[in-house]
Amino acid sequence: MSVKIRLSRAGAKKRPFYHIVIADANSPRDGKFIERVGTYNPMLPAEHADRVTLVSERLTHWIANGAQPTDRVAKFLGKAGLIAMPVYPEQPKQSAPKKKAQERAAERAKAAA
Repeated sequence: MSVKIRLSRAGAKKRPFYHIVIADANSPRDGKFIERVGTYNPMLPAEHADRVTLVSERLTHWIANGAQPTDRVAKFLGKAGLIAMPVYPEQPKQSAPKKKAQERAAERAKAAA
């Protein structure tokens, strides 16, 4: 049985609230879980203390027993210092100017200086 540490959605429509749960990888997102180990409230500001709450003793137990966190939960655990902060590859910026426009801007900046 592979075990995941993941988010389970609760809360009302357009008012999300998530429980951080230990669940079998094959169970549905909001379905059966083994243990609830924290909460995540995205409606609170990022610096608010109650935005993410974790039960660190139980999380370290499950991580030691091989539970794999999802990407979002891994970020929470990394910020809490329970695991190493995950490394994400550089994402391309679609709105960034293309190569020729960047060259023209560099030439204009060079001419202005």
